[in-house]
Amino acid sequence: MEITWYGHSCFRLTERNYATVVTDPFDHKAVGYDALKLKAEIVTVSHDAPGHSNVDAVKGTTHVLTGAGEFEIGGVFITAVQTAGAGKKGKDKIRNTLYVFDYEGLTVAHMGDMQDTPTQSEVEALGTINVLLVPVGGGSSLNAAKAAEIVSMLEPNLVIPMHYSTPDAKVNLDSLNKFLKEMGLSKLEAQPSLKITRSGLPDETKVVVLEYQKG
Repeated sequence: MEITWYGHSCFRLTERNYATVVTDPFDHKAVGYDALKLKAEIVTVSHDAPGHSNVDAVKGTTHVLTGAGEFEIGGVFITAVQTAGAGKKGKDKIRNTLYVFDYEGLTVAHMGDMQDTPTQSEVEALGTINVLLVPVGGGSSLNAAKAAEIVSMLEPNLVIPMHYSTPDAKVNLDSLNKFLKEMGLSKLEAQPSLKITRSGLPDETKVVVLEYQKG
């Protein structure tokens, strides 16, 4: 499968013979980056905010997912888990939905605008994660230290950071370097997209930095 990043929390997941997924499409006026011009059957929204829920930017959509549940669409099994926004403690927190996409045993988790490390029951609900798309830049979302903590909890094969400061981002977020330091890494070379197979997954957790593509 191929994972492409368009900036902020927006990714496209493509695999031959499966439905295409776009996560958290943004309104470019709100977050910067180029206006999106994407096509996908499935759009997932972590929460209702201009930087994450501009579903009109994606053409050809047949399914828009905005909350918890289990779905099977176009060969992709999707588990959506609600975090925060419930109970007294969650009153001031945004209701966030994170998604796990299962392509016949190859799993990709998109953490949305997650603010806190997940509970044990949330970790169990996610199951085994091969690729983790995780916010690292703070703001309304995880900061570098919490993101690194989640990586050690979930132990994914691959980690792709998102939701951090870039030259085209208008949102005030921390730099990627803070997260890389937390992970004990120096600068990583960014690549245009990530192509993966189940047999090609690394045994040890590896961080992959993607270049954001023009929508």
